[in-house]
Amino acid sequence: MKIRAAVLNASPVQAPFAQSRPLSIEEVDLAPPGPGEVLVRVRAAGLCHSDLSVIDGNRLRPVPMVLGHEAAGEVIETGAGVDDLRPGDRVVMVFVPSCGHCAPCSEGRPALCEPGNAANGAGELLGGGRRLSVDGKAVHHHIGVSAFAEYAVISRRSLVKLEADIHHEIAALFGCAVLTGVGAAVNTAKIRAGETVAVVGLGGVGLSALLGAAACGASRIIAVDLSDEKLAIARDLGATDCFNAGAPDVVEAIRAATKGGVDHGLEMAGSVKALDLAYQITRRGGTTTTAGLANASHTLSLSPTRLVAEERTLKGSYVGSCIPMRDIPRFVDLYLRGKLAVDKLMTSQSGLDGINEGFDALNEGRTIRHIIMM
Repeated sequence: MKIRAAVLNASPVQAPFAQSRPLSIEEVDLAPPGPGEVLVRVRAAGLCHSDLSVIDGNRLRPVPMVLGHEAAGEVIETGAGVDDLRPGDRVVMVFVPSCGHCAPCSEGRPALCEPGNAANGAGELLGGGRRLSVDGKAVHHHIGVSAFAEYAVISRRSLVKLEADIHHEIAALFGCAVLTGVGAAVNTAKIRAGETVAVVGLGGVGLSALLGAAACGASRIIAVDLSDEKLAIARDLGATDCFNAGAPDVVEAIRAATKGGVDHGLEMAGSVKALDLAYQITRRGGTTTTAGLANASHTLSLSPTRLVAEERTLKGSYVGSCIPMRDIPRFVDLYLRGKLAVDKLMTSQSGLDGINEGFDALNEGRTIRHIIMM
């Protein structure tokens, strides 16, 4: 079938994207779903820094590629072997498919699925190969989803059926921002009631982590960002204290305010400088958790003496250490009960034709989540 999709034909591309136009809206051929695959009509897709990092070259992916990974839609057709989804079912898309039988999957860590990671790196679906093409030439999938399109063929293992009746634009956020941020707080950091938390980087994932910390019962939540506007949003979402990361004495100020640092420092900005800040404001014996994906060539310098003598813990969190089939329904339930104000993360919307301008807003920090409505 012929579909309209946003295709990235080259990387890196420099901002402003309204002028450089990295994503071209093209007519793309989409093959029918193969065994274990599903044809989904995309209804809503969020713009995420993981998409932006492919555009600006901070994450290397094969091109041409249809970007987009945080999305929700409805099932149109199922391939052979898919017997638990029906046309009309509503689904949330997950950017790491889980095979269910590799070592990490067997240990209950589907975010680390080895075949899923290999397929994502190659720009293919979990079952192998690509279902997108232009003029007979293959177009790569973005981490198994490619949601900046009217329709997508996706592995069943990249989909979670949505039982709750919530708007598509809200449901889309559970596929990445909420899954990653709330999951980092709940599953990776394992924040307990009464503990103190700092969140460094207040994009969609960072504010989701803040919501997760509040849902865990954190007694004090420190919000840290370069944007005063985002700090104001964080306070509205439950932050008890706000600090601008650009202040020259921000580390000393936070350590003084918290009497030596917080129990949990969460880094969500995707930069080594932000991770170092999060580590510095974590107390002796505390845990620093990072879900931000910095440029792969950047490195962090740590004192092994402090790591040992202060019994510090530094943890990585991918997909929020979540089991999506379990956690997305749980997080949706928390939203419906008023415990996760996910709807407040949406700041703007457009159609597919406004996608480059939407990435400018994201790149410049003018939006939390810009949603593409199909």
